[in-house]
Amino acid sequence: MSNINLIDSFQEFKDFKNIDRPTVISVLEEVFRSMLRKRFGTDENCDVIVNPDNGDLEIWRTRMVMEDGFSEDDDLEIELAEAKQIDADLEVGDEFIEQITLESFGRRAILAARQTLVSKILELEKDEIFKKYKDRVGEIVTGEVYQVWKKETLVLDDEGNELILPKTEQIPADYFKKGDSVRAVIQEVDMVNSNPKIIISRTAPEFLQRLFEMEVPEIFDGLITIKKIVREPGERAKVAVESYDDRIDPVGACVGMKGSRIHGIVRELKNENIDVINYTNNLSLYIQRALSPAKITSIKLDDAEKKAAVYLKPDQVSLAIGRGGHNIKLAGKLTGYEIDVYRENADEDEEDVDLEEFSDEIEGWIIDEFKRIGLDTAKSVLALSADELLKRTDLEEDTINEVLSILKAEFE
Repeated sequence: MSNINLIDSFQEFKDFKNIDRPTVISVLEEVFRSMLRKRFGTDENCDVIVNPDNGDLEIWRTRMVMEDGFSEDDDLEIELAEAKQIDADLEVGDEFIEQITLESFGRRAILAARQTLVSKILELEKDEIFKKYKDRVGEIVTGEVYQVWKKETLVLDDEGNELILPKTEQIPADYFKKGDSVRAVIQEVDMVNSNPKIIISRTAPEFLQRLFEMEVPEIFDGLITIKKIVREPGERAKVAVESYDDRIDPVGACVGMKGSRIHGIVRELKNENIDVINYTNNLSLYIQRALSPAKITSIKLDDAEKKAAVYLKPDQVSLAIGRGGHNIKLAGKLTGYEIDVYRENADEDEEDVDLEEFSDEIEGWIIDEFKRIGLDTAKSVLALSADELLKRTDLEEDTINEVLSILKAEFE
């Protein structure tokens, strides 16, 4: 039979990405039963049959044959005389079964039903997308960049679902254009105005953890566990790992032969420096490892205040602090202790200080200029006069005087 416009495009419904076919059939049946209730007052005596393959519809209505003049409900009963006009063999007490065509409902009812059907299907799909991604929070997803805006990037997954990558969740060196493939971790899933909003992130520690699980089989298999991850996205990350098998070196397994395993992760994170650290319950040793690559001379812990005083040789202080202070900041986050760095024998006159240690006060390119002429410590610079430094470097006089003032203050 002809289904007019209601399910001519059934294919578009049954192929919805996130809804299984039985659910779609159930929605279709409910829409038709709603039409029957509006027309006949009840659908209890109606059978709705939807073909799951092509969407063909059959509606059968059953009424009891009653003696003429004894029918009390035309929706459930039919008089004998009327029934015999259609089937002469029918008798009182028989069931009168007739097929209801969609055309009989009228064009307006059919259009309204179609609109209801589309609305219910879309609502179901949104719910399914929400449930699907809500269960996947913390997993890595790969998608294609569809549109780039100032504050966020729209990414589509393999099924065309929309994922939002905010600027705040992007690594500073990230640059995307339409069509680019992007990997991120599903961070948050919410319903906003009945629409699922899926937020993904490339800066979350979970993203780095999932990358390690993908690259290091021992982590995926549970032989090595990641105790904690701290990150300054795009700059530096520290990963504390522990092995449950004494035969496995957790750091070596994570780094891989000649860095084979960690190189792929570093590339994905736009050359973010990753320090893999062997976890230990020995707090002093843990802090020492967390400050890698600096070599520590001694540590004094204040467990009550959660503070650690770390003493290093002058040439190790800059390594402990790291560029922009990232190394010491991450070490503090990893261990849970506030770390203060001190130069060993700082009160002795013969002590010298590496120029890199002044990176917070003196710009890097100025330090590089001094190093170019063989001056890499504070005292080596102070040993020369301002005029001599002016001749040997490409620096301006004001700059040299400012540097000398900073270096002198260190020894006063």
